[in-house]
Amino acid sequence: MEISSCNSYIYHRGPLVPSQLVPSFSSRIHTHFSSIASSFLFFFFGSMSSINNNSAAAAAADTTEPQLPSPKPAKTVRVVIKGRVQGVFYRNWTVENASELGLKGWVRNRRDGSVEALFSGNPDSLQEMEQRCRRGPPDAMVTSLQVFPSDEHPGPGFERRATV
Repeated sequence: MEISSCNSYIYHRGPLVPSQLVPSFSSRIHTHFSSIASSFLFFFFGSMSSINNNSAAAAAADTTEPQLPSPKPAKTVRVVIKGRVQGVFYRNWTVENASELGLKGWVRNRRDGSVEALFSGNPDSLQEMEQRCRRGPPDAMVTSLQVFPSDEHPGPGFERRATV
């Protein structure tokens, strides 16, 4: 019969039955001393914290909030989308997606059959919106997407505007 030790238990090679799974002596000793050590630490540090309440309160008062990385400055772009983009709910789709990404601005149809939009916000969100606009809603077929930097004020949220 061959016996091997694995993870503080002694295993018999072959089919295991509960009587063959026995904690090793070292694991029983480790468990015993771990419980004694944790009891000692709780007693010692528990009594120390009651003695040093003033220093604990001072340490708690001295905590500061962690510094988060500053967000990237807002960027604004004007986008013109061409193709089959009118009559396929492109504007409503744009409002939903821009709002989801936290962008400000507007979207509108143009008389030439294109859709124009102004997006303002985090550069990463702008890039994601540009990629989404290239695909468009399910019934759209985008053939061209032009992006221009803009200084125009986007407004407080994202809105659908009238055709120009």
